[in-house]
Amino acid sequence: MKKIECEIIEVQDYPIPGIVFKDLTPVWKDQDLFNILIDKMTEIWVECEIDTVASIESRGFVVGAPIAYKLNAGFVPLRKPNKLPREVYSQAVSLEYGETEIQVHKDAFQESKKVLIIDDLLATGGTATAAFKLIPENLVTGFGFMVELSELNGRKKIEEISDARIESLVIYD
Repeated sequence: MKKIECEIIEVQDYPIPGIVFKDLTPVWKDQDLFNILIDKMTEIWVECEIDTVASIESRGFVVGAPIAYKLNAGFVPLRKPNKLPREVYSQAVSLEYGETEIQVHKDAFQESKKVLIIDDLLATGGTATAAFKLIPENLVTGFGFMVELSELNGRKKIEEISDARIESLVIYD
C-alpha cells in the first residue's frame, strides 16, 4: 500500500499543537487511488459474509459507504450528537485531542448478523472502542482502517475489549 502511503500528507500541529494530522484527502480525490483503497479494504472482508458496515462520522463515511456497497451490505452511520432524528444510544469518546460522543439509532442493528466497523484511521482506539460499545457485542466481526498509527496503541485497546479481527491498510510505526 506504498502508493497510498505516499499520498498521505502530514500536517503538523493540527487540530492542536503536538498532533501530526494525517490528511487522507489526496488519496480520496485521486480516482485510481480511491478505487484501489476501496477494493483492497473490501477484499479483506469479502469472505466474512458481512451484512452491515457501521462507520464513524465523518471521515469514516468516505470509506465505509463504498465498502458496504461493494460487500452488498447495509450501512449504519455512527454520528455526532444531535444528528439522528429518532431514539439513539450514545457512547462517550476519548480522542487524543479531546472528548466527544457518538450515537446510533436504537434499531440500527436489529436485522444484523455480522457487523464490520470501518473508520479512516486508528490512533488511540477511543472512537473504535466507543463504536464497538454501541453494537451488540456478538455481532462485531471486525474492524477495518485505512491508516493505523501503531505507536498510539489503538489496536491494543481494541484487543482488550474484543477478539474481532483488526485490519489496517497503511501502518505507521
